[in-house]
Amino acid sequence: MASALGVELAIARLRGLGEQATIVGMILGAVVAMMGSMALTGTDAWAKVRTAAVFPVAIGGGVVIGVAVSGHPRLMLSLFVVVMFVAVFVRRFGPAYFFYGFMLWMGYFFASFLQPTWSLVPDLLLATVIGAAWVLLLSLTVTRSRPRQTLDRIRRNFDSRARRLAAAITVLLRTSPEQAHTRDRLRRRLHSQQAQLAEAGLMIEAWSAESGAVPPGWSAQGLRRRVLEGQLALERMAAAGEELSEAPASLREGAARVTESFSLNDMPAVRDAVATLGAISAEDSVYEPVARRLAAVTEEYGRLMGQARVPPSDDLGEFVPSVELAMGNLPSSAAVARDVSARGHRFNPLTRLDFTTRQAVQAAIAGALAIVLGRQLDTTRYYWAVIAAFVAFAGTGTRFETVAKAPYRVLGTLLGLVAGVGLADLTQGHTEWMLFTVVASMFCGFYLVRVNYAFMIFFVTIMIAQLYMILNQFSDQLLVLRLEETVVGAAAGIAVGLLLAPLSTRDTVKAAQVDLYEALATFLDAVAGRPPSDTDGPTDVDGLMREVDNQLRDLLLVSTPLTRPLLLANSPALVRRQIALMSRAARLARPLGAAVRGADDVDPVVLRSCVALAGALRSMTEHPALLGSSAARTDPEVVAALDDVDAALYGGVEDASQSSDVRTRIAWRSLARMHSALRELGAPQHDEADPARSSRRQK
Repeated sequence: MASALGVELAIARLRGLGEQATIVGMILGAVVAMMGSMALTGTDAWAKVRTAAVFPVAIGGGVVIGVAVSGHPRLMLSLFVVVMFVAVFVRRFGPAYFFYGFMLWMGYFFASFLQPTWSLVPDLLLATVIGAAWVLLLSLTVTRSRPRQTLDRIRRNFDSRARRLAAAITVLLRTSPEQAHTRDRLRRRLHSQQAQLAEAGLMIEAWSAESGAVPPGWSAQGLRRRVLEGQLALERMAAAGEELSEAPASLREGAARVTESFSLNDMPAVRDAVATLGAISAEDSVYEPVARRLAAVTEEYGRLMGQARVPPSDDLGEFVPSVELAMGNLPSSAAVARDVSARGHRFNPLTRLDFTTRQAVQAAIAGALAIVLGRQLDTTRYYWAVIAAFVAFAGTGTRFETVAKAPYRVLGTLLGLVAGVGLADLTQGHTEWMLFTVVASMFCGFYLVRVNYAFMIFFVTIMIAQLYMILNQFSDQLLVLRLEETVVGAAAGIAVGLLLAPLSTRDTVKAAQVDLYEALATFLDAVAGRPPSDTDGPTDVDGLMREVDNQLRDLLLVSTPLTRPLLLANSPALVRRQIALMSRAARLARPLGAAVRGADDVDPVVLRSCVALAGALRSMTEHPALLGSSAARTDPEVVAALDDVDAALYGGVEDASQSSDVRTRIAWRSLARMHSALRELGAPQHDEADPARSSRRQK
């Protein structure tokens, strides 16, 4: 944006444009650069050229339409609603069209806001061409995506998150068992660190598919295998740390020294701490195996770090990523909600529309409502209400996200108003400082938007105050009016999001839950030698593990509202417990897959149990329990399917849990723990009715 402002200014001066035309052209060029910097991601140069070529068409089309109807207020207002519909509707055609639609809307907004004459249109169109050409040039040179360097950074981030996970284990180990509430909070923090670690693994997975990303001598499959091995070791470390958190104080402190040294990346200190832990744990027969396991997996991860530059020698087959990048990042919750049906009466035609079309209709209706209400406050500044209503449906999936986004916008506007007035007194009369504040505000807004949307709006409000100063239209009353219009627009977005074919958070969570169960069932079938019917050649067990991780991430992403006391008839504590159980079941896929991978002869008990557990998961898919409701009905079919798993695990003549083959023991225990988690999810009261079954499993 900063460089685009400079280029637009230089060209405007060369052409001898007046101050007003120069400022407007700079702002328009900076807007194109801002949006283009997000749109022109990836590594395909020709794809970037094709995408950037449409920028002037999209934003220029909005400008031309706006100028053409500027003398007809009613027509202009009606077309505002139509443009909002089109801007959202075209998102169905791909990520680039998200930006094309937004640029079309921005062009029309600029025409409505500035009300330029036809004589100024060529200058505005030229400014968009310059902005598009400049951001394209930057994306191909200075800010060009370098997949290998990006992948290296993500791998370093994975190691950093591994150390943060070890630090979380250390804090838990050093917390007294008497501090029950604190320990519960620390366990949730530990599980959050595990989820962040898995997210880094998925980022590595996605970027590995980019051309030229994988280091020389490596394959994407080999990198995936190495990351999975490291993730398995870290999760075993976390599991051992949780078990040892109940041990005597001396043993907990000895284990804490191991994980603390690991978190500081001090491997010599890790080896010394492991030796000390061995001496302490030898005196405790109950926790000695767990302490030994913690020491072993810590040293194992250290060995993997030492082999970080040495690729696996196995031929791991074709690489198919389980997740794809969306503008350089993992997909948002809107991708999860895309296939979920909206709620509403059957005679409501909106419920039969697909996700994008439904959001387009919602955005248009919310925009129309914002225009009507906003014009009651001010007949010329109503567009702030329209903006608030329009962005309520940008990047959101469920009605909760739409509703939650609006208050953040109001809060950010209110705080930004106060800051904007204060900064206006400092920068008044200094155009250079105003432009610097505009660019700095957008930098801070984009940098902090992932923390909270309110930060983005806070800095946008500061930027708007500076722009009005540049245009000599600034006043305190104007910013207060912006706040009032924002409240009106946010209210319009909330009303439409809640009442007009809303997409339920619970329905979206249920869909993500079903997808996770299905991914886990597919993985278990593959382990049992029953790959999907559409698979040619050897089954990619590693890829199926990553697919389970991806579905778990989706579930965690959309279920966040249910973990907070914000919804009626919902128990956040119960939701957190249920999600923890699903997370545990999903993570147990890794030790199971590692145990049977490459084995010539898998134990029959393990195979039968995998098949039975896959069947139970598909039964739970057909009858998913409602998260957060303690009164959820236990379905007889689910109970029967879980009983079949009981019979497969514990009812045979052979005792796989005591097998002489360590791989068989690991596989069986992973299945038993997965079954235990799923039973608590699918049949929470069933064991109480049958104590014999429960005691047999414990034995």
